[in-house]
Amino acid sequence: MLSKKLLSVAGAVALSATLVGCNTGPKLVKAKNGYYQQKAVYHINDINHAYGALRNIKNHLNALGDKNVKIIVVTHSKGAFTLVDGSRDKKGHTFESQIQALANRGVQFDICANTIRGKKIDKSKINLNAKVVPSGVAELAHLQQMGYAYIKP
Repeated sequence: MLSKKLLSVAGAVALSATLVGCNTGPKLVKAKNGYYQQKAVYHINDINHAYGALRNIKNHLNALGDKNVKIIVVTHSKGAFTLVDGSRDKKGHTFESQIQALANRGVQFDICANTIRGKKIDKSKINLNAKVVPSGVAELAHLQQMGYAYIKP
């Protein structure tokens, strides 16, 4: 009877040691200003919210440092026009210079192929920093599955 209890205790201790050694979450690495490194996806589906969203992204980079955050911007629907050169929001803002500045800092910009087709966007006017993805909404879900924090400015 004693040997069975010892085996049970030994098994429980071994299992506990194994579970303690498992890393079930991402390893947190210090960034700046008390933050840890991050991955974030910004969702833009309305060009009239893009100016503020791009400003948020700049502030995000400034807070953590460019090397401490991976940011992907996914655009679709009316937001895809943010990545169409010459497009303006209702206040007259254009986006080429902001997009270039953020791309230079490592931000990735995605545009939805479904939107390009559906809105008949001229492919020659799509910003050179844009990567075409098959579906903006599917890309958002995929990135969230990959551990990206979802941000909708």
